[in-house]
Amino acid sequence: MARIAVVGGGIAGLSAAWTLRQRGVEVTLYEAVDRLGGKLHTEQINGLLIDSGPDSFLSSKPAALGLIQQLGLADRVINTLAGGGGTFIIRDGRLLPLPEGITLLVPAEFTAIARTPLLSPLGKARMAMDYVIPAKRDDADESIGNFVRRRVGKQAFERMAEPLLSGIYGGDADKLSLLSTFPRLRETERQHGSVIKGAIAQKRQARAAAARPGPRRTPFVSLAGGLSELTDTLADQIGIANIQTGAHVASIIEIGGSLTVELASGERERFDGVVVATPASEAADMLAPLDARLTATLRRIPYVSSATISLALNTADVVGKQVGRGFVIPRAEGRTLTAVTWTSNKFGGRVPEGVALLRGFVGRAGNERPAYMADEELIPLVRAELQTILGIDAEPMLARVYRWPRAMPQYNLGHPQILASLADTLAGHPGIALTGAAYRGVGIPDCISDATAQANALADRISVPASAQLA
Repeated sequence: MARIAVVGGGIAGLSAAWTLRQRGVEVTLYEAVDRLGGKLHTEQINGLLIDSGPDSFLSSKPAALGLIQQLGLADRVINTLAGGGGTFIIRDGRLLPLPEGITLLVPAEFTAIARTPLLSPLGKARMAMDYVIPAKRDDADESIGNFVRRRVGKQAFERMAEPLLSGIYGGDADKLSLLSTFPRLRETERQHGSVIKGAIAQKRQARAAAARPGPRRTPFVSLAGGLSELTDTLADQIGIANIQTGAHVASIIEIGGSLTVELASGERERFDGVVVATPASEAADMLAPLDARLTATLRRIPYVSSATISLALNTADVVGKQVGRGFVIPRAEGRTLTAVTWTSNKFGGRVPEGVALLRGFVGRAGNERPAYMADEELIPLVRAELQTILGIDAEPMLARVYRWPRAMPQYNLGHPQILASLADTLAGHPGIALTGAAYRGVGIPDCISDATAQANALADRISVPASAQLA
């Protein structure tokens, strides 16, 4: 039986290990800390259910829902609450509604563009010019910021697209690669000649899909017990005997034609292949003895640090102040907060009766300091901004800070070339596979899809029959 090591116990590593187990491979998963799940982490405190990292995922990308179905968790999937309200954007300190029907970073309805208070008449006119501006036909990459300004104008970028992008990537839109972050935008421009035309077409397709038989899913979904349900179930089905937590992999080396995983404790074990599912910087450290070029390329992928702050409040103290499901904050507002979500308005089963749960986000490219502030400095700062924005001055019943140092990879300009260089170098090391958020998508479905593909490709290279089944 083939033996493969998986390094990293986040959603990508667990998905890779589960896939390999289905192929009949003998798997050992190494996780450096004592907890599995990576950024997917759910805590239950005094009747509150708090996801400290992501709390939902896109239902339009099939990989996550497909895996959940295979794991027997389909009945645990929950939609966002009906009537929870929309999303808002802060402009000049005021909460203004995000136009309905946002697709591809722009509204998919002309009436929504015409009515939005976010844009001036000139800003709306410039946005509408997207309908007639010729499409860019060459294959050259450009920043997502440049693309959005080119198509719909500076005002639409600064007041709508930039805060939405910051919420997804935490990055600088003038550095983020269009081809790596939103390749569909380039394809939409080519196919329709306009991103607004493309957004309208995609909205029609989404309506048609919603009319098909099957469960109706909102754009974002979660699991009833939080996203740790997914990683816990994966771990259970992989098997505890195949998982080592608190096992830091120091290096991966080639000895006698096979790969040897060496732990920081000094233990060594040989494998036919290794899936590395850690952040790129950690992968660079452990692969340094194997290939200097590979290590140098991995170190070219930058990261941004962030933190989430969950506050539980008495509902009597926030009457009339729970505006929609939350809001995003443009850089121009000069706030520490980048976004706020009313978790209790987003999904059911998150709070006991009489409690409202709010989650703030801090840290983005160019301003990572808030992610490293001590609790006694950060929590009062967040509360002060909430008082200014929403008028909330009540003492929270509970406050929790969750820090994610260097956890968000940045797909900056040049990222496609980084991936090409990695592929070229890895061709000389057929027993190694790289997966995770650093490479081909940061979302949960993207990580699952890529981990599955990379695990299957590695199993194929070491001649594991596709028909093999776990006994």
